[in-house]
Amino acid sequence: MPVVLREAWATLVPDMTGRHGPLPPMMLALTVVTGLVDAFSYLMLGHVFVANMTGNVVFGGFALAGAPGFSLLASAVALVAFVAGAVSGGFAVHVAHVHRGRQLLYALLAETVFVAAAVVVTAVSGGPYTGAVRFTLVAVLGVGLGVQNAAARALAVPDLKTTVLTLTLTGLAADSRIAGGPGSRAGRRLLSAAAMLTGACCGALAVLNGHPTLPLLIAVGLLAGASACAVSLLRSAAPWTEPLGTG
Repeated sequence: MPVVLREAWATLVPDMTGRHGPLPPMMLALTVVTGLVDAFSYLMLGHVFVANMTGNVVFGGFALAGAPGFSLLASAVALVAFVAGAVSGGFAVHVAHVHRGRQLLYALLAETVFVAAAVVVTAVSGGPYTGAVRFTLVAVLGVGLGVQNAAARALAVPDLKTTVLTLTLTGLAADSRIAGGPGSRAGRRLLSAAAMLTGACCGALAVLNGHPTLPLLIAVGLLAGASACAVSLLRSAAPWTEPLGTG
């Protein structure tokens, strides 16, 4: 247990001279954002995710089979929007490829704009979110989370992908001492799962208690805070700022 706690602490309060510097806690904040936004999209927009695309492919299959409550169009819109966001995010991180802090900042600013736009749509339209409003929200949020995923992929902080837990949990089990592995980095991996669980739980509680816009507002707050932190890091020349493969 002490090892797990040390790993968790090193993720929350990282070594600023290490290879990933301040990025781990910022990736955890984005993981919370994923849980918040997907809670809103699944519960308020009709069985569709805007961050986890594996789920949308499965939901599309359900819709094709005629399962009630699933929309092939909604899943398709989410997928297309996410890919568009990933393209935009990829462009942003490639423009800023010489400094990982700048890569993160550009992606955070773009994502903040899209999630904030979703807040405006919910405020103007009011619930329930159906028809064109529903698809607008799916598209806007899908683009924002696509940007986030592209940035997380480029930054490549181990075990902190922000939107995908399957490989994280697989590594937790497969790399464990029980499985004969070298050690599973359980502290960091459990924190990643806990961050998404926390975001999803808080988002669901807000929605179920009549505050559907609250998860998006919290997400915007987290993104704005992370953006402010990223701005403060732009002048850093520490090893973590160098593109992967050069340090």
